[in-house]
This record gives sequence, C-alpha cells and structure tokens, in this order.
Amino acid sequence: MKVPRSLQIWRLGIVNYSDALKLQEKLVSDRKIHKISDTLLSLQHPPTYTLGKRRTDHNLLISEAELKKLGAELHYTQRGGDITFHGPHQAILYPIISLRDIGLGARNYVEKLESTMIEIASLYGVKACPGQKGETGIWVGDRKIGAIGVRIQYGITSHGLAFNIDPDLNYFKHIVPCGIADKDVTSLRRETDNSMKIIRTALVAFCALILVHFLMASLLCINHEGIIHPRDRNRPRRLLVSAASLSANLSKLDEAVKDPHKAVKTSLRKAPASGSNPNQN
Repeated sequence: MKVPRSLQIWRLGIVNYSDALKLQEKLVSDRKIHKISDTLLSLQHPPTYTLGKRRTDHNLLISEAELKKLGAELHYTQRGGDITFHGPHQAILYPIISLRDIGLGARNYVEKLESTMIEIASLYGVKACPGQKGETGIWVGDRKIGAIGVRIQYGITSHGLAFNIDPDLNYFKHIVPCGIADKDVTSLRRETDNSMKIIRTALVAFCALILVHFLMASLLCINHEGIIHPRDRNRPRRLLVSAASLSANLSKLDEAVKDPHKAVKTSLRKAPASGSNPNQN
C-alpha cells in the first residue's frame, strides 16, 4: 500500500556530511518501496568540501593535508555538479521525494530549487536569478549565492541545494566553486551590506518552507504529527509564509517537527552500507 501523499520536514541542525549521506541513502531506499512519505531534510554541515560524480579534483586548490588543517572534510558523492563548499550558516535542503508522484520532471524539479533560493533572496531585496548557459545555481550579478547538485534514482531525489546565508566565504578561496574560475561567491549577508538583521538559524528553516510551497504548488497545512498536507487544489495559490510572519510560522514548525536527534539516530542504525546503493538512473 502506498503512503498517502504528504511531506515531512526534518530540522536536523548541524550534521556531519557522512551521517547526512547515510541518512539520505536510507530514506531513498524507504521511499522507493513506499515505506515513508516524501521527506525534506533541513540542515547545516560543519566545514565540508564535496565533489560530484565527475570527480573534478583539479578544482580543489589545496592538498588534503592543508584542507585538514582548516578543519574541513572532503567527500566524494554521486550527485551532479562540480566541487562546492558546505558550512555553518548555509541553508542545506535535501528533498527525498518521488518526482513521479508529484508529476515533476528533472528539469522542472531543478527549477523549483532555483525558485526557492530566488524567493529567499528577494525577501531581503536581493535580485537573484539562474545562471547563464553552463552556469548552474543561483546568481546575483556575477556572484554565486546558491548551488544545486541533485541525484535521482528510480524517480526519487536526494542531495539538493545550498543557499549562502552567512557562511565564512574564505573557505571558497580554496576551490574553483562549481568549476567556474572567473566568478565570485557571495552570501545574503554580503549582498545586504549588513544593513538588515539576518536571523541565520531561522532562515535555514524558512528556506524549507519556501521549497515546500514550490513543490506542493498549493495551500499547505501542518498537522500535529509534523506532516504537511496539500489542501484543496482549486483554492488560490500563495506562499504559506512571508517575511512578516516568519517567527509565527517557525514556531508552528518547531511544534510540528520530529525530534531530530531521535530521527538521525534511528535512521542511521538501519542505514545500508555505502556500497549497497541502487544504480543511478
């Protein structure tokens, strides 16, 4: 029996990259057999560099020994995209969803991820847009503010997006971000010139709510189990939250979400070995 269509949000705080990867593998496996509903992981990572499946090691500009001195880790992944950096004060969203169930193709799905970051930037008066041909992610002029790297297995997504709220941008100096040598990296903090108060932790959760809107494309509600359900599709579409109601909606989300520590602990205990992944489409 299929799990009723819904979307669970897990707010996990700062999670080691390898643990987050194992958790995604477990959830993808469970979603494939309809053991769980669609799930959105909202988290941050300690300083971490990741490479996509193309293995573009030449875009890492320092040795692994130097990287370790920085207190950062390096991980090889099966997502699309080139090398990037993840760290504190960066919003990371990993949707584990069935594209077939929500009627989205891969290109449309990526556009939803792009729209999420564009919407967040616009709330702070920052005009962001998708990159030019060959430039992935979201840009403010010639400065990249958000990265996208996804994996789709049997119609189930993993990995996702990274939006720079206020990370330490010095870490990006040690790589060629996303393989584009002549462009800079920026953050919401830098683009607002510190003139606006950015609630960094709150915005990580807020990004999740914005993405939910674009994925479900209808009015949404959160029930006491922490599950978001689409309401009547015939009602007008609108954002669940706005900048003015950020605090109120985050309070509602806080009341609804699962215990993140229990979720990670339980899922990792049953996580498959890294070599047992299904083949990528």
